[in-house]
Amino acid sequence: MKAQMFNYNQWVPETCPDILKKTYTEMLEKAGFNIITMAEHYFEPQGYTALFLLAESHLAIHTFPEENKSYVELSSCVKKQFDYFLELLAHERGEID
Repeated sequence: MKAQMFNYNQWVPETCPDILKKTYTEMLEKAGFNIITMAEHYFEPQGYTALFLLAESHLAIHTFPEENKSYVELSSCVKKQFDYFLELLAHERGEID
């Protein structure tokens, strides 16, 4: 096996921790990723960060409520799940039917 990593990042117009957790948990699971654990932190007075530790690498979420956006980054060493996740993401954003 060749050592290779696939990476995707984007800004999204969502900062609600509950919506972000639900959306990305569902997409990771549908794409076939194995979620080992999920760690999260709530900042005062606002803000949220989360890390999904995957058997295949990780997904991180960092919110910036003051700018009404969040940064999401996925790293994976498995191209099949990575590509399927991107396909699900495109459906979520309404880019493909």
